Amino acid sequence: MKEFIVNILRGMVVGIANVIPGVSGGTMMVSMGIYDRLILVLTHFIKRMKEAIMLLIPIGIGMLLSIAIFAKIFSEFLFPRFPLQTNMFFIGLIIGGLPVIYKKVQGNTIRLPQILAFILFFVMVVAFSLLEEGDGASADITMSVGTVIKLLGVGIIAAATMVIPGVSGSMIMMILGYYNTILDTINEFINALKAFDIAAMLDTFIVLVPFGIGVVIGIVAVAKLIEFLLKRYPSITYWAIIGLIVASPFAILIMMEVGVVGVIEIVTGMILLAVGFLISMRLGA
Repeated sequence: MKEFIVNILRGMVVGIANVIPGVSGGTMMVSMGIYDRLILVLTHFIKRMKEAIMLLIPIGIGMLLSIAIFAKIFSEFLFPRFPLQTNMFFIGLIIGGLPVIYKKVQGNTIRLPQILAFILFFVMVVAFSLLEEGDGASADITMSVGTVIKLLGVGIIAAATMVIPGVSGSMIMMILGYYNTILDTINEFINALKAFDIAAMLDTFIVLVPFGIGVVIGIVAVAKLIEFLLKRYPSITYWAIIGLIVASPFAILIMMEVGVVGVIEIVTGMILLAVGFLISMRLGA
């Protein structure tokens, strides 16, 4: 029961991260100590069905809870009013997971391929953050076969980037112009669900179903690829992941919009960084 509750909490952290531009859900999975297990059960779901269900259900519950309850609070209240403190909290969560992933390569010889993998993926994350313009313009979703195909494709891309540590799926969706569209549709579905408005819920399915199918395809495809890389090139792959994770705080700071910063903001930001670090260390243990 304790493990079930802990996995719900882990899922909540991952869920919030997946809707906040600049914060990587994949990085949070690594920080929470569940990344390798998730990849394993996703790629061998039939063989490990019991283990998969016991892991995926609480994490899924946590993600849904966080999206329904906390995502709006973070995106519409905490980030606009307390950008430095909120971002420092997420940075704490990220760096708190580094000891977990470093144990995977501790004692291994570091050669040129590992160094290049670290540098390449570090630069990639920083480059993505510099490309992001932050407007999140809503894409046109006038229903047609072309729109359904686009939503399917966006779902695949979003899921793929959500699974890869260090890359923010929501940031990629902002670049593609679908961030506001999907987030608004999810909020409409939640409001319709609260009001038990069946017609309104069905209207959101036109967008959410093809996007959701794409998400499932993207998660499974990338999980298969990562499993293959971890088996064939474990040391290089882990150093690439470390590069992605180390770059994440820089990406968050690059994208962060902060007004006047005073002593109080800095002190509270450092406190929240420490809190995030301790939470990540505890949940990732």
